[in-house]
Amino acid sequence: MGFLSNVPNGDIRQVIRHFTPNWFTANMGTGILALMLALFPYGHWGQAEIAKALWCINSFFFALFSILFLSRAIFYFRDFQKLFDHPVQSLFIGAIPMGFATIVNGFFIIWPLRPESLAVATAFWWMDVILALTSVLLVPYFMFTSQGHSMERMTAAWLLPIVPPEVTAASGGLVAPHLASAAAENVIYMSYVLWAISVLLAMGILAILLLRLTLHKLPHQDMAVSGWLTLGPLGTGAMAMITLGNADFASFHGVLAEMAHFAQMAGLMIALLLWGFGLWWMCMAIFFTLRYLREGLPFNMGWWGFTFPLGVFNAATYLLADKTGFWVFQPLGAVFTILLAFFWVIVTRKSFLGMWTGRLFRAPCLSEETGLPMSCESAQKASQKASTLVP
Repeated sequence: MGFLSNVPNGDIRQVIRHFTPNWFTANMGTGILALMLALFPYGHWGQAEIAKALWCINSFFFALFSILFLSRAIFYFRDFQKLFDHPVQSLFIGAIPMGFATIVNGFFIIWPLRPESLAVATAFWWMDVILALTSVLLVPYFMFTSQGHSMERMTAAWLLPIVPPEVTAASGGLVAPHLASAAAENVIYMSYVLWAISVLLAMGILAILLLRLTLHKLPHQDMAVSGWLTLGPLGTGAMAMITLGNADFASFHGVLAEMAHFAQMAGLMIALLLWGFGLWWMCMAIFFTLRYLREGLPFNMGWWGFTFPLGVFNAATYLLADKTGFWVFQPLGAVFTILLAFFWVIVTRKSFLGMWTGRLFRAPCLSEETGLPMSCESAQKASQKASTLVP
C-alpha cells in the first residue's frame, strides 16, 4: 500500500487541507534534542555531528510544514478558519514560533557563528518575535470569544499559545551579546517584555490547572501527555533569566552596568526558583504517566509533549550547572538528555507510522481524530449552548 493511498480520499491535496499546526511540535522536539546533544557534557561519541544532522533535518521539515500550513491558509481558507474555533487544535499555533526558536538557537549552540549566520539568526529572531506575539494574542482572543471551554476539560495544553514569548526571550539572550550596543539593547528590552507577558500568564494557568486537577482529577487518556507541558514555561522561564542576565552583563555599559550586575544575580535566583517549581511538576508528570500506562496510552501527536518541555527544563539544568557549579545539576542534565533522546525515538517512530497510514492527516476541525476531545462543530455547539444560559 503506497503512501498516497493512505491519505484522506487518496488525494495529496487532502494532506494540505487537513494539515494542522500540531505537526510543528515535531520541530520543537527534534530541535531541542539537537541542542541538548550539542550541550551534552560527557564523552565524545559524535553527538556534535548528530546534533548538526538533526538541526538540518529539523530545518527542512520546518520549511516543509510551513509551506503546507500556508498552502492550507491560501487554498482552503474556509477550512483554515475552522482551526481557530477548535478549542484544542488552535492551541498548537504556539508550536510554530517555539519550533522556529530551536532553529534560531542552533546558530549559536550547534554551529560556529559567522557574520552572515549572525545576520540571518537576528532576522529570524525578530520574525519569531512576531510569531510569538501572534500566538499569545490571537489564540487567547478566540478562547475568550468563540471557543467552548470548561474547567473540567481544561488541560496544560492551554500553555501552548502562552509559552512562545518566553521561548523567544530566551533566544534573545543568545542573540544580544553578539550585536552592537544599540541593537543588543533593543533585543534585551524586547526579550524582558516577552518574558513578562508569558511567564505571568503561565503562572495563572498553572494555578488554575492545580485547581482543575484537584476538583476533576486527571484528564482523559488522549490528553495524558499534557501533564509534561507544565515543564515548558518553568524551564524556558529559567533559561531566559540566565541568558538575559548574561546578555545584560555583556551588552550594558556605563550607567547600565550596575543594572546588568543586578539582573545577572536576580536572574540566577529567579531561575533557581522556577527550576525547583518545575521539578515538582516533573515528578507529578512522571506519576501521571505511570498511572496512564497501566490504563493504556493511545498515540496522537500530543505525544511530542514528552520532548520539548523536558528539553527546555534540561537546558535550564545545564545553565544552572554552569552558573552555580552545584554538582547535582550536570549529571542530572545528562540524565534528562538521555531520557529526552529515548522519548524522541519512540515518538518519531510512531509519528512516521501515523504518517504512512494517513491517520495523522485528518484535521479534527474537519473530522474527528483520536486524541482530541472535541471537534469544531461540537465546540461551536457547546459555545452556543453556554451562551443561551447567560442572561
